[in-house]
Amino acid sequence: MLPVIVFLLFAIIDFGRMFNAQITLTEAAREGARAVALGHLAAPRVASVMQGLSPVSSTVTSCPSAPDPGADAVVEVRYSFEFITPVAGLAALFGGGLDGPITLSGRGVMPCLG
Repeated sequence: MLPVIVFLLFAIIDFGRMFNAQITLTEAAREGARAVALGHLAAPRVASVMQGLSPVSSTVTSCPSAPDPGADAVVEVRYSFEFITPVAGLAALFGGGLDGPITLSGRGVMPCLG
């Protein structure tokens, strides 16, 4: 019974951290897309929202100088999440496998102002 309880505790800790990182990535991507739609750089806005998650990679699709009504600013942010508990190794005991880091991503889309 103890291994099951320990696994659940570790899973709650790490998946809670993962969920928080996913929410932060989504917020950072939206803020970056909003900045690009307003004609600013995305990187400073994304970095200000990330709150300790690093390294983060991002892809930015900027607005054209004379955007058409359907043009969007798009920012995609990616982060390689690492477990801090041995939940990945314990998952193998229960028939599952969580090998290596998990890549999380967030995407923000805002219409270009024109």
